Amino acid sequence: MITFQQVDIPGQAIKELYEEAFPYEERRDWPVVLSLLDSGNLKILQLEKDGEFAGFVCYWPLPDYTFVEYLAVHASARGGGIGTHIMEELEKRFGNLVLEVEPPLTEQAKRRIVFYERLGYQTFDQPYYQPPYHEGHQPLELRLMQKGSTHDGETFLKIKNQIYRFVYNLN
Repeated sequence: MITFQQVDIPGQAIKELYEEAFPYEERRDWPVVLSLLDSGNLKILQLEKDGEFAGFVCYWPLPDYTFVEYLAVHASARGGGIGTHIMEELEKRFGNLVLEVEPPLTEQAKRRIVFYERLGYQTFDQPYYQPPYHEGHQPLELRLMQKGSTHDGETFLKIKNQIYRFVYNLN
């Protein structure tokens, strides 16, 4: 059984999986994550499978969507449909979901996109760049995927503008 628990102060297991699962250029420094949690803007759900740590989800409640910034499943908990179960539970809790994915340039990125497409997510065609998390780094080319909204240019701009404003603090 998989359970979801809101955490205000993430433990060492979340920090370690965060740093292991996401490349440096795709993640904030840990003190920044803690500060965003403390401000109440960023939220974290800790995942447990049969009472053991299984992963986490970092998300942002935006005015019209919930932006899933990070989702990581611990290696010991992978398989058996856990990713599908997590996404279905997030959809029940939050409704319209938006997430960023890497462009389909690697086999892993292609598999990730196909996974989300099987769940009904659509990739926007418009170019999208994640602002850099670190001084001296360039913006990262990513793709936005969504489920639960219309799939057009106007929706893309609305989503992008909300993410840039609330998540990346850009106007």
